[in-house]
Amino acid sequence: MPLPSDVFMLLSVVNTKLRDNYKSLDALCDDLGESRKELERKLKAAGFEYDEGLNKFR
Repeated sequence: MPLPSDVFMLLSVVNTKLRDNYKSLDALCDDLGESRKELERKLKAAGFEYDEGLNKFR
């Protein structure tokens, strides 16, 4: 399943996957074949940044 293009749906899906299935953003991106830089760019443009300690975007 491709990640949603809507930034708020993307945020929700990514944070849910991080919480339930992945120990890090790198692990999620590797498994899904997504670019970490691109994912972070999209979410940063909407004001969200990855918090490595919490393993989620906030």
